[in-house]
Amino acid sequence: MSSPSPIWLFALLVMSSAYATETIWLDQFTDTSGKVPAPWQVVQLDKKISPTDYRLIRWDGVNAIEASADKSMALLARPVEVDLMQTPVMCWRWRVDAPLVKADMATKAGDDYAARVYVSFAMPEDEIGFFLSTKLALARSIYGDAVPDAALNYVWDNKYPVGTHKPNAYTDRTRMIVSESGSENAGKWVVARHDIQQDLEAEFESKLAKMVQLSVASDTDNTGESARAGFADFHFVARDAPCHTF
Repeated sequence: MSSPSPIWLFALLVMSSAYATETIWLDQFTDTSGKVPAPWQVVQLDKKISPTDYRLIRWDGVNAIEASADKSMALLARPVEVDLMQTPVMCWRWRVDAPLVKADMATKAGDDYAARVYVSFAMPEDEIGFFLSTKLALARSIYGDAVPDAALNYVWDNKYPVGTHKPNAYTDRTRMIVSESGSENAGKWVVARHDIQQDLEAEFESKLAKMVQLSVASDTDNTGESARAGFADFHFVARDAPCHTF
């Protein structure tokens, strides 16, 4: 077999360099001995509900956030500043021990997920009219400043097919997108890839909203179930670039 030509080798080096510069990593945890470090912090939207427990562990060879939920809900959140026009695709790895049994995203009583990745946005002022501004102010008076202008939730559901899009059962300012479903991939790490900018435009008709926060959660307060999930390797790439391979 003939060796690759110098031109092809040069092209491969250029492509590799381009992909490297287009990869924006959020966290690659090195200390997996326990507490998740800043800027991550636990956010309780409802203080009456027990918070999900979060810690850093080494899980099947992966440095990860472990979320353990028992009739509980809280987000583990961190601020994010990323140019979605340049790197609109978010990649990550996640896993669940098992999907929930009683969850149903179409109802408030079933609005639980073994794993969810929550992307929050700040909308431009000219896209927030009086009605929406009033609606958001009311929500923040109840749940605090953690309520975003808009949000996308990528969830590991129990029954709806991958690709399902629905408004959240509590608020249409959060849109649910089924990224994984069922138990086929439970018990192993799965790579997820979603075009955040494309989903933002499709769900909220906004090109200029800015991503301001990334959160993860295992959420079981409505169904009263227990769940365990893992999250790792969040990074952003250009639309035509691959996710980092592991």
